[in-house]
Amino acid sequence: MLELRPNCELCDCDLPPDSRQARICSYECTYCADCVERVLHDVCPTCGGGFAPRPIRPQRAWRAEKRLGLAHHPASVVRVHSPYSMADIKAHIARILPLSPQQR
Repeated sequence: MLELRPNCELCDCDLPPDSRQARICSYECTYCADCVERVLHDVCPTCGGGFAPRPIRPQRAWRAEKRLGLAHHPASVVRVHSPYSMADIKAHIARILPLSPQQR
């Protein structure tokens, strides 16, 4: 199950569980759509992979027997920040950007 991190790891803007602006890589690094497009250019500063929109977890359990939804599996409240400096991120992106996400 996805962790649903509460913030962009770069600009620290809030990304609540129902945010349509949240983007994740395959390791769940979480960034806002603006940082992914304008700063990261679809290159994860940690793994080098691309990003996809983060799915929105349903508010309620639509099948009571399954105990799903935010009421049973709440989003994380732990804010995560990228450990990399902006200079390191830019160098990482420059090295990887020529490759498509499928080639990385």
